[in-house]
Amino acid sequence: MSQDNQHGRWTISSSDDDDDIPPSNTATSHSPTLTDSNRNSHMPVPLASSKEARTATPPPPAPAYGVKTEPHPVQVNPAPSPLVTVSEARQAAHAGQLNPVKYESPPPPSGKRKREPDESGWALSDSDDDDGGDDVKVKGESSGSGQRGAPPGMRPPSPKAKKPKVEKNERPPSPHGRTYYIDEPDDFYETSIPCLNDTYRLYLNKVTGLDRKYNTGALHIRDILSPLFGTLKESVQFNYCFDISWMVQQYPPEFRDRPVLLVHGDKREAKAHLLQQAQPFPHVRFCQAKLDIAFGTHHTKMMLLWYEEGFRVVILTSNLIRADWYQKTQGLWMSPLFPRLPKGSASCDGESPTFFKRDLLEYLASYRAPEFSDWIQRIEEHDLSETRVYLIGSSPGRYLGSDMERWGHLRLRKLLYEHSHPIPDEENWPVVGQFSSIGSMGLDKSKWLAGEFQRTLTTIGKSSHRADPPIHLVYPSVEDVRNSLEGYPAGGSLPYSIQTAQKQLWLHSYFHRWKAEATGRSHAMPHIKTYMRASPDFSELAWFLITSANLSKAAWGALEKNSTQVMVRSYELGVLFIPAAFNMSSFPVQKNQFPATSSSAAFPVPFDLPPKHYSSTDQPWIWNIPYSQAPDTHGNIWVPS
Repeated sequence: MSQDNQHGRWTISSSDDDDDIPPSNTATSHSPTLTDSNRNSHMPVPLASSKEARTATPPPPAPAYGVKTEPHPVQVNPAPSPLVTVSEARQAAHAGQLNPVKYESPPPPSGKRKREPDESGWALSDSDDDDGGDDVKVKGESSGSGQRGAPPGMRPPSPKAKKPKVEKNERPPSPHGRTYYIDEPDDFYETSIPCLNDTYRLYLNKVTGLDRKYNTGALHIRDILSPLFGTLKESVQFNYCFDISWMVQQYPPEFRDRPVLLVHGDKREAKAHLLQQAQPFPHVRFCQAKLDIAFGTHHTKMMLLWYEEGFRVVILTSNLIRADWYQKTQGLWMSPLFPRLPKGSASCDGESPTFFKRDLLEYLASYRAPEFSDWIQRIEEHDLSETRVYLIGSSPGRYLGSDMERWGHLRLRKLLYEHSHPIPDEENWPVVGQFSSIGSMGLDKSKWLAGEFQRTLTTIGKSSHRADPPIHLVYPSVEDVRNSLEGYPAGGSLPYSIQTAQKQLWLHSYFHRWKAEATGRSHAMPHIKTYMRASPDFSELAWFLITSANLSKAAWGALEKNSTQVMVRSYELGVLFIPAAFNMSSFPVQKNQFPATSSSAAFPVPFDLPPKHYSSTDQPWIWNIPYSQAPDTHGNIWVPS
């Protein structure tokens, strides 16, 4: 079916989404998943995008990029430099930055009548030109602008798009201030231990181009790996996307040759490209996560850091690529420095009240990887008793009986049931979910979102009452992306596709804008993922979760066989904050987070509360359709090829 709206024209696919794949009949296989800034596995044509959403002066020669899809990753831009495999959406962003399409004022209206937009905000075309194809095809653009040729008789869209002359220093005035186009200054990285909030140990990342105060207490990857936090001996990096050369440069010079184990889910060409990247770095080794169920991903983002002084865990939302640490909103939890247990201690000693040590060891064991044997022993030899958060992981597989509560949203439900406390007037305490990608939810809300997932998110203690509170889903609108620091290329990290969106228009009534004035992050598009339960006036939280898991059945798991089995496709990891573990009845919400202080009891929510509902003209960002009616902060439009 062909559709158009104020942002352009597209042809939607008739193909099914990955989440709709029928389950197998066995209940023992370990299964992969589909998530986040990763991809929608049945995306259309490969698009040239960037893992780097760079707006500063031209970077050094960038690595070539390949599409990260399963089961057959594709190399799009062959180049002598190592290939960094990323999603099609990020490839589209990269292409838009290398060859931007400039905005030009539209010509006078042609007078052609179009149907009025329906309640979804999209309008149907008068023409019947559904070709039934599986690819998203942008119609009406000349082949010279990277688009497919227009069918005979079709007029080019308005406004006219053309490639600009390549002039390195020619940029429009920035609406975000003088420092917008400046790369990281010399003092961007801390030279002393930053002012950290050690109450929750939850931090945002530094963002280039923001006022200095909004980076106070925030961390860059170089800060995390700094010798100020310990004398590093060895590390493990769990992630989805890697730029190995860039990653190695983030380690301090004195640690740059220390052994690093990379845990990934790449297969076939993508795996070959990853190994190719590591050739100049003999200290880098690999562990391939087992993904035995179709369309699963290794989406966990974690660092294990072993020091001469002890051991540390960092659970985060950023890929190991420069774009994710540049002008996006990311989050991380950094553990205390765990000391070594006295000699002769039992492996179960040093446990925390939240059983973090046991759960971390169980998560590592789920990989069934001999590469982790030394790390499991090291963790057993350390005291993790200071930890006050709960670990919530997803590990691919189909699970029965008590194993159903080991992973995904049923694991979250179990922890909320056992460790949170009932609250008065709980039916008025809304659930807020915030994410950077969206999977297929089904034909209506009852299929998963308002059924099993809502039941999990609304569990409070052992109360038998089943409340039906409001659900607010925070996801950037087109205007949020257009006005961001990166402009339209920021949408490369928000891979919600038209194929998925057009099948679940009911979902969009839940959407709220990304607003983060209190943190200074409104214009730094989110790649962070958070879920929480808030009081009606949003002054308190009943619990808070930061995780790698997007709004996806593949990430969180879905019940099967009359709720006697749960299937999880992906590896995911996050930490859950419950007030009782901090000797509180609820978490007070921090209204003005910056400048940061070291001992605030208020919880640092990364966006403004209450969430602002989409207006009648707002539309969710969809990465694989064009936006050509208004320029972004760089004077460009979005024309995915």
